[in-house]
Amino acid sequence: MSDAELTQALKLQQDKAALSVIYERYSHLVLGTCLKYLKDEAEAQDLTSKIFEELVPKIVRHEISYFKAWLYQLVKNECLMHLRKNQYLFVRNDFAGITTEASTEDKHAKERKMELLEEAIEQLNQEQADSIRLFYLENKSYAEISLELKLDLNKVKSYIQNGKRNLKNLLLQHEEFEQK
Repeated sequence: MSDAELTQALKLQQDKAALSVIYERYSHLVLGTCLKYLKDEAEAQDLTSKIFEELVPKIVRHEISYFKAWLYQLVKNECLMHLRKNQYLFVRNDFAGITTEASTEDKHAKERKMELLEEAIEQLNQEQADSIRLFYLENKSYAEISLELKLDLNKVKSYIQNGKRNLKNLLLQHEEFEQK
């Protein structure tokens, strides 16, 4: 059966045999893409399983013209969301390692860094502060932020990029955030 026939069978009957064929055809693509983004085999295998568990409802909801490209984009998006969900605020190197992972820093030092971060966010202009909070703290997409703040998508991207840079500059003024 072709990919189009398999997706149609899943849409109409939620045929488990069709899902099995899709799994056999594309599990290596999904796992490989997950490995590319996550760089951890166990995490990649877990995410691959999750993607295939949630695949049927997503196929039913979407109009798919070319399955392989659609699946790749779905996997890529899932990987990026997974990475973003597992990070605390920013990419590890941007702000001297503020992450949810346990570190040797004591609790007081982490609390102080969070206070400084909040103070720095308050110093940003309103659009940058709002965009940063929505993107990093509430895990909203650019499109969601654009709708919520009634701003052009490119403006949102710019506010986040500039806000991130401005935050880094503000935080580096404090010795707790100096990069070594």
